[in-house]
Amino acid sequence: MKKTYLIWLAIHCIVWLLALIDIQPGLNEIRLVSICLFFIVLFILPLFTKKPLLQTAFFCVQALTTIIIFYPIDSVLNPYVILVQLLIVAEAFFYLSRLKSLVVLVIQLGSAMWIGMESSLTGLELAWCGLLYLLVVLALFHYQSLHMREAEMKKKNDALLLEYRRMKRLLILEEEQARQDERSLIGHEIHDSVGHKLTALIMQFEAFRLTAAEQDKEKIKNLKDLAEQSLEETRRAVRSFKQREVGGLQGVIRLIRKLEMESFMKVSFSVQHGAFATPLTGEQSFAIYRAVQEALTNIMKHSSTREAQVIFESPGGSIFRFEVINLTKPTTFFQEGYGLMAMRERLEKVGGSLEVNYNERQFVVRGMIRLIERSG
Repeated sequence: MKKTYLIWLAIHCIVWLLALIDIQPGLNEIRLVSICLFFIVLFILPLFTKKPLLQTAFFCVQALTTIIIFYPIDSVLNPYVILVQLLIVAEAFFYLSRLKSLVVLVIQLGSAMWIGMESSLTGLELAWCGLLYLLVVLALFHYQSLHMREAEMKKKNDALLLEYRRMKRLLILEEEQARQDERSLIGHEIHDSVGHKLTALIMQFEAFRLTAAEQDKEKIKNLKDLAEQSLEETRRAVRSFKQREVGGLQGVIRLIRKLEMESFMKVSFSVQHGAFATPLTGEQSFAIYRAVQEALTNIMKHSSTREAQVIFESPGGSIFRFEVINLTKPTTFFQEGYGLMAMRERLEKVGGSLEVNYNERQFVVRGMIRLIERSG
């Protein structure tokens, strides 16, 4: 909006500079006040972009001021009045709806006819002026029709995009719910079958121990302890089934899908050299998840582009390495903030490191976690 207004203002300044040079000999107080009123309206128009009725009134005021400013002296017409009036009509068609722009056009044509009747134009000159007005108005009508069609298409596209995002979000939620339901079902099956049978086995062991010979009680007690340990591990497994996954590589994938869906980020994700098969601990997986999350969040907040590339790799099975790459525009200032320092500290706690490379073309966050120590 600001850029468009500056373009219109520049065109007005050029046309009015030429018009004032021609009108200078006949400039009086009334014309000077009318010119001031015209430019006051021109400068305050951007303040009323959401009030089309006021904009219509302002355009009509500008059209009426042209009668006073360019009123023919000695029946001599200033030729630049045609450009000024056509600029007013063009702005009205650009900013206003069809009906309101027609109101401005009628007022403008009335003022143009008044000036034309008071000037000493020949019939041929009046015909040429009328033809110019007609061609410009037809072109503006055609532009306005295309603009209205484009606005309608944009509105439909926005509605489709919102519906697509809603459906995609619903699909992800349904996938997560289905996965959680399946995990809960497996947990219930384990609890109801294996857990109950282990409990019954422990009770039988205890009943058998009470009636067994003294030399067999120690063996029965060991078997009972083993069954109790198995029951506790089964309960732990059931509890883990009921918990949602929050970190790790799967969490990074869900984070990328969420950013693509809700923040319009385009993330290219690639896994190389068996990264998914890497034996990471839970703490290491969570550190990687937080590091990638912080890097993508920084891109979303500070980068001029909404594109990123995420790479996971585990060369040789000895280290796990990840990279988050973002193409940037050249700038002269970069300072490592709290987020990057926290990422480095988190990775160092799990035996890793963080490296940040920055140049005029791209910003790279590269992390590494050592998995095993090589000997020799």
